[in-house]
Amino acid sequence: MGMSDLFNKLLILRTPGIGPVKYNSLLARFESLDAAVASLRVDMQLRDNVLREMERAEKLNIYYICDDDVRYPCALRRVKNHPPVITVRGNLDALSRSAVAMVGTRHATATGMGFVADLAQAFAENNYAVVSGMAIGTDTAAHKGALRAAGNAQTIAVLAGGVDYIWPVENESLYYEILERGAIISEMPVGFVPVATNFIQRNRHVAGIADKLILGEADIKSGSMATVRFAIDYNRDVWAIPSHPTDSRAAGPNSLIKSGVARLCSGVQDFFDSDDKQTENKKMKKNSENDLSLIDKIGMVPVSESVLAEVVGKTVSEIKSELVILELQGLVRKVDGGYVRL
Repeated sequence: MGMSDLFNKLLILRTPGIGPVKYNSLLARFESLDAAVASLRVDMQLRDNVLREMERAEKLNIYYICDDDVRYPCALRRVKNHPPVITVRGNLDALSRSAVAMVGTRHATATGMGFVADLAQAFAENNYAVVSGMAIGTDTAAHKGALRAAGNAQTIAVLAGGVDYIWPVENESLYYEILERGAIISEMPVGFVPVATNFIQRNRHVAGIADKLILGEADIKSGSMATVRFAIDYNRDVWAIPSHPTDSRAAGPNSLIKSGVARLCSGVQDFFDSDDKQTENKKMKKNSENDLSLIDKIGMVPVSESVLAEVVGKTVSEIKSELVILELQGLVRKVDGGYVRL
């Protein structure tokens, strides 16, 4: 594609009120880009703005990737009304990898972020690009975990503003780490400062560019849950990491698991084989048998954790983790005095 075609595409997309839907409608209506631009009666101010944007992009080594370019992410191209043009800064090789999105709350626990980081590292080591939104908390853990893997193209940050606009400012150093070894993408103009509504679009593209999505800690009403809804709409494979029901940050993933919308993510072994796979399978089988023996000891009368631990010959700590799983499966419920079976 020549620079004149790119210039015309940007003129259309940078015209106020025109998004992917109207853009595609214009191209379908007119025989050429020139004719489509002429129909808009673009003024000189807009032309100058687009020229300045393109000049800034060239200066900062920012690429424009159109949806008819082989380098455009395949999964994103399949999304209805995807961005006709995205900007990319960094390693273009990241766009050709299979991708997994990892999202969650900005206020994640240290344990939750550690779990996400370990998952991200494993995916990066297995030639996936880990996609997230570069927010603090879960997003940061995902990007940093991926960057722990050797090599390049391990992670993709999808921004709500221009690819040259660093937000949040706390992640400036992370931005440059990703720029060095991964890729930063956006559908917004170079230099664009985001507003609140742009973050929903950002979430849409995080879900769209990935083959699967893993949700960490997240409140039931959050941007991360919106990202999950986009992933479901796009028929992506959705996983969720469970947590204790009393923590509001567990409400999102636990609800998805309980409803069957997402599969329970228990760790790296859910996705990749290892030399210890047989050992892991035996462990899972043993845990399953233990769960059954535990639930057999729970009835209509509340039973405390300490009593249950004594009955099944385990520690209270072990009992607690098993009870969390049983709660998520809707088999037991915590009440005054202990647990009852549902």
